[in-house]
Amino acid sequence: MFKAALFDMDGVVVDSEPLHNKAYYQMFADVNIQVSDNLYASFTGKTTLEICEDLVKHFKLPLGPQTLVDIKRSHFKHLFETDASLGLIDGVLELIQDYHRHGLQLVLASSASMPNIERVFKRFDLDQYFVGKISGADLKASKPHPEIFIKAAEIAGHERSDCFVIEDSTNGIAAAKAANIYCIGFDSYHSEDQDYTKADLVVSDFEAISFDNLEKILATA
Repeated sequence: MFKAALFDMDGVVVDSEPLHNKAYYQMFADVNIQVSDNLYASFTGKTTLEICEDLVKHFKLPLGPQTLVDIKRSHFKHLFETDASLGLIDGVLELIQDYHRHGLQLVLASSASMPNIERVFKRFDLDQYFVGKISGADLKASKPHPEIFIKAAEIAGHERSDCFVIEDSTNGIAAAKAANIYCIGFDSYHSEDQDYTKADLVVSDFEAISFDNLEKILATA
């Protein structure tokens, strides 16, 4: 059985995508650009800075990427503090508590900035369950590059073969597999237009991968 679980955050732990969506589109309006649904979907799993770098190139904007980052984060911070719709993904708290109770080491590995990670963990009192958190925004390369999950396994204190990743995005799944880590794709209504074909296991609810159920799945694999 595995010894550590490496969690993505947006779309897996917290339903923050609607807030990010609002913040991005407010920023798009501020800088007067029209972003298609396909282009927006391609951003999943990337850091805010990488997304803004892509936008500057794609739209040939006169503004620097960091200016766009600052505008978007300002909108997100306001929404985080005022939008009551933000909540944990259904069933994830019970899953986190279940894994923690069974002695798994839990690490948060997200492309979100560390300030946003800390806001979520404080709001939902999650630090008590996790041994560490890592932000792709602090690394040289983000998902689909494997660095974030390689480092997350190191934080957990276990070999990558003893870890598994829970991800909801194409880029996140690609990053986990590039790191040679078992990956569970979480296919929910929060995660649209994502490719789960490279995941080792795909689920649509967290009860399916409770500690006991995951043990049974691995025993028959």
